[in-house]
Amino acid sequence: MTVTIYDVAREAKVSMATVSRVLNGTAVVKEDTKKRVQDAIAKLGYRPNAVARGLASKKTRTIGVIVPDVSAAFVAEVVRGIEDIATMYEYHIILTNSDGEIEREVDLIGTMWEKQVDGIIYMTNKLSQEHIAAFEAAQIPVVLCATEDPERRIPSVNIDNRQSGYDAGEYLLSRGCSSLAYVTTPLGVSVVADRRGEGLERSAKQPLIRIEIPDAHYHSALPIIKEIFESTKVDGIVAASDELGLAAIHAAQDLGRPVPASVKVMSFDNTRLAEMVRPEMTVIAQPMYDFGAVSMRLLTKLLKDEPVDNYSVTLLHNIVERQST
Repeated sequence: MTVTIYDVAREAKVSMATVSRVLNGTAVVKEDTKKRVQDAIAKLGYRPNAVARGLASKKTRTIGVIVPDVSAAFVAEVVRGIEDIATMYEYHIILTNSDGEIEREVDLIGTMWEKQVDGIIYMTNKLSQEHIAAFEAAQIPVVLCATEDPERRIPSVNIDNRQSGYDAGEYLLSRGCSSLAYVTTPLGVSVVADRRGEGLERSAKQPLIRIEIPDAHYHSALPIIKEIFESTKVDGIVAASDELGLAAIHAAQDLGRPVPASVKVMSFDNTRLAEMVRPEMTVIAQPMYDFGAVSMRLLTKLLKDEPVDNYSVTLLHNIVERQST
């Protein structure tokens, strides 16, 4: 039979209210009484009903995490940061995959609201009015992770994307490159990718060549990059992700253009892919774990009404130099 809070109270010889106080930490309970309750819980194998506790306290201690692609190495590292800090503050996470589709993302926001999550950490390519309306309808704290709201309506954790793009361009120019290309998603798909492109254009001495990959995947990128190599004299590539950077290196090698002697390649992120390819890839390293950890910590502050110094947190990026440049 299911063990109830009544059974725990009877075993510990206390009231159900006292058991509830011990479980929820809502009031000070004498140590000997607290121990009796905890011993009774252990003896009976009692597991609190999270839904019932949530209805009573109006808190479920759960956080909804919406990501575009849970299989991506970048996302996995970010989620690890979220999970570690969530565990530290005694929250559980519900992780969902949106495939980067606006309709599904908006639907998932509603699903999280129905599950009565206390807050949402949200990774998306671009905010639409549909997203904003869904957040407003949910009326729960939201933190944008590794992305940004250009109008700064929603708290966020990110790097300075324009500056990181500029730094990438300046670095390649300092290595002797003269014609730069940017392997990325189509303009308007990702606010982060677009900001980096703006920074790259500011640094480029010649017009920046955009190599647009609709789904941002390796196999789609490989033939498109090859066409650019065959039709232009590009000698410096900046890729929006390590996966696209890997495609750029392989495209160059397939056409007999050695890296870095003929073309230099660098990417954003610094996942394990960057060190697994040969030559190892120079990157604009993003603090992936910290994206998640800082986002979760910011959300806990919002949930507890703690003072927040900055609702738009900008973390530092850096260049990690390897053999591809």
